[in-house]
Amino acid sequence: MTEDTHRQVSLSRTANSKYVVTNDRGGQITIGSGGDGTDFTPVELLLAAIGGCTAIDVDILTSRRAEPDSFAIDVEAEKIRDAGGNRLTDITVTFRVAFPSGEGGDKARALLPDAVKKSHDRLCTVSRTVELGTPITTHIE
Repeated sequence: MTEDTHRQVSLSRTANSKYVVTNDRGGQITIGSGGDGTDFTPVELLLAAIGGCTAIDVDILTSRRAEPDSFAIDVEAEKIRDAGGNRLTDITVTFRVAFPSGEGGDKARALLPDAVKKSHDRLCTVSRTVELGTPITTHIE
């Protein structure tokens, strides 16, 4: 793996079921089990990662034509437990994007469906990884 392709975060326990996540650039977020407090749960972070990844793709492509007047995304899913274990189903990403009047806004509006499709089908690493079902390997040191 090269520096350009390798991704990594580290988690450190701060309390029972609470962790600080640190990336290679020094950024930090806290996660928890969701029982109390406002920390994001791991499932919420997965949904945020899906939404954030596709938002960035679509924003880059459409903002070349016009800056949006508004840009919001909702990511929803159902958490189930079945014979396969705990997992999410019915993951849905809903875009609510508005562009200004005029030629640039018209071009951005026209491009929006294709940008969303490109992000879903090819560009968004997070949703592509989830949809393709990439295996996860665990180690104990």
